[in-house]
Amino acid sequence: MKTVDVCIPVYKPGDDFKKLMYRISHQSHRPNCIRIINTEKKFWSDDYIKEPLRLGIEVDLRHIAADGFDHGTTRDEMARASTADFLLFMTDDAYPRDDRLIGTLLEAFDEGSVAAAYARQLPKSGCSEPERQSRYFNYPPVSGKKSADDISRIGIKTFFCSNVCAMYRRDVYVETGGFPGGMIFNEDMVFASWLIGAGYEIAYVSQAHVYHSHNYTIPQYFRRSFDMAVSQAMHPEVFSGVSSEKEGMRLVKSVCAKYLKKGQPLEIIPFGFSCAAKYAGYFLGKKYKYLPDKLILTCTGNKSFWKKA
Repeated sequence: MKTVDVCIPVYKPGDDFKKLMYRISHQSHRPNCIRIINTEKKFWSDDYIKEPLRLGIEVDLRHIAADGFDHGTTRDEMARASTADFLLFMTDDAYPRDDRLIGTLLEAFDEGSVAAAYARQLPKSGCSEPERQSRYFNYPPVSGKKSADDISRIGIKTFFCSNVCAMYRRDVYVETGGFPGGMIFNEDMVFASWLIGAGYEIAYVSQAHVYHSHNYTIPQYFRRSFDMAVSQAMHPEVFSGVSSEKEGMRLVKSVCAKYLKKGQPLEIIPFGFSCAAKYAGYFLGKKYKYLPDKLILTCTGNKSFWKKA
């Protein structure tokens, strides 16, 4: 039987994490071990892991300080500690829709060329319309695979792979170097580009579902886009030859079309403000090398990253 370790970086866990722990413990294909690196012990309660422990699932828990977290290195530490056949990375604010998540993702690896597979993200109840449309745009109901042959056709989407819920072959993960350190964001896409460059394929599995969405404020959209652009600027070898702007415009057109179809043209106005915030953050993030430190700390959503840089 294929063994799977679930790896989750955790910070200020809440109700979504409780659902994650319960539902991941009750998968039809049980995980071998749940590996957790929690940032700041004061936010932790052992009640979160009662269910996996009750069912006999091993839990490897470690606490770190906030300045010890890195999007790439922290995840890599969990991967290197594992001896399982597959690694399933998740975030603490996403949870499976049913008990078939792990088994469905594993099916994608029946083809030896697939090195990573990521799940479809569904909007949670109470999700805003722009965020809902974003989920449908980025996670459609049709599965597919991506390889180096797709770069000329779909550009940056070739490297799209979300660690909100993504599974990797552990041997290939180690072979190709694992997630890069020093990442403010985007460790999954950078690593996916390395897998593509090594001749492997990335599978999108639309039958594997997790609930994950946010209702960001305008400042949060700005900061998230700023950090996204910084991560791209830090890795020109991956992103310089592909455009993110084109995909962004496709999303804008898709959401506006939905509002018009539903007879809600006025909703385009607040959506436009969020788009403007995203673009402004993205533009400044691309130019971060030329910005003063104080401005960077105002723009970023991850101040601890810059304090370490």
